[in-house]
Amino acid sequence: MATVLTAQVERPKRLNLFERYLSLWVGLCMMAGVLLGKLSPRLIAALRDMEFGSGSQINVPIAVLIWLMIVPMMMKVDFASIRNVGRKPRGLLVTLFVNWIVKPFSMALIAWVFFRHVFAAWISPAEADQYIAGAIILAAAPCTAMVFVWSYLTDGDPAYTLVQVSLNDLIMLFAFAPIVRFLVSGASSLQVPFRVLLYAVAIFIVVPLAVGVALRMYFVRRHGLEWFQNVLLPKFAPASMLALLATLVLIFGFQADNITGKFPHVALIAVPILIQVYFNSSLAYGLMKFLRVPHDVAAPGALIGASNFFELAVATAIALFGPSSGAALATVVGVLIEVPVMLSVCSVCNRTRHWFPAGVDVA
Repeated sequence: MATVLTAQVERPKRLNLFERYLSLWVGLCMMAGVLLGKLSPRLIAALRDMEFGSGSQINVPIAVLIWLMIVPMMMKVDFASIRNVGRKPRGLLVTLFVNWIVKPFSMALIAWVFFRHVFAAWISPAEADQYIAGAIILAAAPCTAMVFVWSYLTDGDPAYTLVQVSLNDLIMLFAFAPIVRFLVSGASSLQVPFRVLLYAVAIFIVVPLAVGVALRMYFVRRHGLEWFQNVLLPKFAPASMLALLATLVLIFGFQADNITGKFPHVALIAVPILIQVYFNSSLAYGLMKFLRVPHDVAAPGALIGASNFFELAVATAIALFGPSSGAALATVVGVLIEVPVMLSVCSVCNRTRHWFPAGVDVA
């Protein structure tokens, strides 16, 4: 047993090829999408016009690709784990507080300050509204999939991470739409059609969540949990990766004209997103230290508070404002900077492990 534990400790923790170079793949897809939009405008226009219904603004190709990405993520979620919600209450309360009280509201304030005032000389009021909306949508969607990777890299408690992700997914069903509508309407002059927002929640959260839970239950009962986690789930990884990359190509194809004329805006959009990520991760980590939460809970808690469910954010921005909108561009910028920023947070958590006590959290 000791040999097994030693091997687990000494095994280097690394991202796979796709996760490690996600920002590079996003950059390549951005270029490919822009080229496609410029070279084949008729094809892009035809794809853009494919909607589930008149006025729904739910793009069919984007929706199908988002499902291919999200369903495997939802299959990882075990809602039975929520019965352990009181196992480490301090860490759970901190991450819930940061995710649902601090994070979306702080992002609305930071985005409003930068896009409406600091960057006012380079961004028009209409563009500022779009970028504010995109930043808010990004912050209102807590991370579901990649947080398991970040938790692994910091030796986080996998049971705690699973409970937090499962609980966040349940909360998103009810809180995501009202928070987005309230903050976007309050921080910008945009009106958020609640009907479209509900469509987005139903299509991009409820449907993949229901399918993922049903598939998980079926395969676990038929083949067992070990086979499901170690054999089946890894087979979905290539499909999810290709769906993500194809989605980005389409998004940047839809955005081709905007991007070629506003490329410096990508750098401007990144600034408030970066500030928000580091602010929320620092706040969560600091509260964990103050409350003497163990490091294997504090680290994933800080990472959950900082990272975003960017697939949902991109899909929602497209549904609300269209695939060529500034809001969609802002959410895609979040994808572009996600990996290097979160790796830096992981590095800080690993270097400060000695700040935290060993042992278990108590109520």
